[in-house]
Amino acid sequence: MHKLLTDRPGEKMFLLGNEAIARGAIEAGVAFASTYPGTPSSEISANFFQISRESDLYFEYSTNEKVALEVAAAAANAGVRTMCIMKHVGVNVAADALMTLAYVGVRGGLVILTADDPYMFSSQNEQDNRYYGKLSGLPILEPSTGEEAREMMAYAFEISEKLQEPVLLRTTTRLNHSTSQVTLGPIRQPVTMGDFAKDPFNYVTVPAVSRNLHVKLLKNIEKAQSLAEKSPYNRIDGNGSWGIVCNGVSYNYVKDAVRDLGITEKVRIFRAGFSHPLPADRVKSFLSGCEKVLIVEEGEPFMEEAVKAMAQEAGFINLIAGKRPDLFSRLFEFDPAMVRRVMASFFSVDCPESRVSDLSDLPILPQRPPNLCAGCSHRAVFYAVNKATEGIANIRPTDIGCYTLGFLPPLSNGDFLICMGSSVGTGCGFSRTTDKKIISFIGDSTFFHSGIPGLINAVFNNHNITLVILDNHTTAMTGHQPHPGVDMAALSIEGFNRVSIESVVKGIGVDHVAVIRPYNVKKSIAAIKEAIDFKGVSVVIAQQSCTLFDKSLKRLTGKPFRVGDRCKNHRNCINELGCPAFYVEDDRVHINEALCTGCGVCAQVCPEHAIVPVKN
Repeated sequence: MHKLLTDRPGEKMFLLGNEAIARGAIEAGVAFASTYPGTPSSEISANFFQISRESDLYFEYSTNEKVALEVAAAAANAGVRTMCIMKHVGVNVAADALMTLAYVGVRGGLVILTADDPYMFSSQNEQDNRYYGKLSGLPILEPSTGEEAREMMAYAFEISEKLQEPVLLRTTTRLNHSTSQVTLGPIRQPVTMGDFAKDPFNYVTVPAVSRNLHVKLLKNIEKAQSLAEKSPYNRIDGNGSWGIVCNGVSYNYVKDAVRDLGITEKVRIFRAGFSHPLPADRVKSFLSGCEKVLIVEEGEPFMEEAVKAMAQEAGFINLIAGKRPDLFSRLFEFDPAMVRRVMASFFSVDCPESRVSDLSDLPILPQRPPNLCAGCSHRAVFYAVNKATEGIANIRPTDIGCYTLGFLPPLSNGDFLICMGSSVGTGCGFSRTTDKKIISFIGDSTFFHSGIPGLINAVFNNHNITLVILDNHTTAMTGHQPHPGVDMAALSIEGFNRVSIESVVKGIGVDHVAVIRPYNVKKSIAAIKEAIDFKGVSVVIAQQSCTLFDKSLKRLTGKPFRVGDRCKNHRNCINELGCPAFYVEDDRVHINEALCTGCGVCAQVCPEHAIVPVKN
């Protein structure tokens, strides 16, 4: 039995923040969940996928976040408790559905998890998705710990059902990926089937209907404000005259800093767990007892702007500050030392120096830039493209996935990237405004997510681009989740169909389609050259299972390679491939046999054929 299905209330477990969120949803009786995987939210989905194989929970990896939210919206409007999970930029994809779903509302509870990523550990931006709550008019809840995240899930469903609106649960990477002790609660029996009562004048958003629904939404915001005033997750700690307003993980840093600075008796803290809409009456009451107020929040000055507006309405004229050059930045993550330092400066108290271990006798750690795995087929594709385009001026838009790392030397494949699926659309634009050949890269999961519309656009408008689809048979970057092109039967999982990328591409109307096996370097170069020479839209589908995935499934069969005596030390293997299995010792190239997967690409690149399989 999956550990998150343990039905022993009161038992304590150490859980990842994402596991605590999933457990909280199970305890709340979630019956339907949908997602497109994205770090830092991926483990929630991974647990739901496993749980769905041994419980009544329906879970799906949807094609993209917009589809995931549409599926969830229907389930919730059939009266079933539903959860939709995505990372922060995924909400951009789902926003079209989200904005109008706020008008339509839901009948069963719907919790939409948005996992924000301050510092961009695995993201292309660090947008603050609290503004989606303001934009859509939906409530936002923000837990500070894993235990609170578990507990808050039931509350989120209750708020959703009271308001008959979706609720946004906003987390950040630090919460999602921290482990803490969680006390299990009772599991509510899920209601897995519902019904939909037809009511087109409330559900079909033609303008005449939407005008009325917008009125309903504004009334719901007022109701949400009232609920925020009474919410146990908006609380005040302490009775001092120095005020601090904080949220999420920042609350933990503030509590530690107050203790470390010895100012417990001087400080009062307003922790916003129901952060949109903020409870105006409670905030104004909080401000009335403060000499000055520091706003501690990662990301944008979301609460700061709201608190300052409330202070103006209340006639509060004392200092309120948060984001400014000498205090907190809008950039990146906070950490305990930073928060302690800024608080000491703002309140003019001494800040104890952090004790730093003396590391002077240790060597400096070498830089370790991100790299494609040893044996990754993407490396072979990028090498083949480099060889096929020698002497040809070109631009190479890339996309979101492991293969994004191909932009680094020595592969240097990737010139432009803005979002999922953008390689195809931006390739179209470059093809019309430059005289260079366009070679776009996209992964298999990303192709299904948002690459297909761009390819249709390319065919219809007859753009001159070559699209290379890197099909490694999984959603590799976020943890090997399935997508519509995965053969689930090969994973011994029944009940799924498979969509052929080749059939989709041909069905769209692409006239030149080539399928290659990247480990066969010579044939791959020839096929890519032919595709590049084609005038119009051409597609190359590079099919090779993810090496790391195959390794986890014990499907790797190749023998490792070694560098033999023929080596002339030209180092083409390092300078053109950069596989991490290579290393240099005593001015000679060697292969780490423990890392080598036996793909054999380097052996085909070596001009002396000096790289050979290990015999034993």
